Amino acid sequence: MNACFADTFFYIAMLDKHDQHHKRVNDFIRDFDGFYVTTRWVLAEVANALSDSPRRAAASLLIHRLNEDPNTLIVKSSDLLFEQGMSLYTGRQDKGWSLTDCISFVVMWEHRMNEALTGDRHFQQAGFAPLFMD
Repeated sequence: MNACFADTFFYIAMLDKHDQHHKRVNDFIRDFDGFYVTTRWVLAEVANALSDSPRRAAASLLIHRLNEDPNTLIVKSSDLLFEQGMSLYTGRQDKGWSLTDCISFVVMWEHRMNEALTGDRHFQQAGFAPLFMD
């Protein structure tokens, strides 16, 4: 089964009908027959990004549904994963990678994933294939 890493970009574009990638992301979802992997940190970013908007309820519902979705693996928070992400974050001061990005990269390496559901160029810099790059 094909697996893709779902980034904050993906979930925000999914929920926001005014996002320039909304249609493309939802077309992908309709056609994708695979497995999604994401992290608690990504979901926290989604909730934070939508916390003061009318989309707050949609973000809450999305996170609840993802927790129940058998086709989505949400990698749980752990001290080890946080430390691995921090190590990458600290070690790559030449990049503008967020801590959440670094944790996502660690998860992708551990799960031997190459494709990320994002338009974030940082994933490309880290050697992954962002599927929504313009």
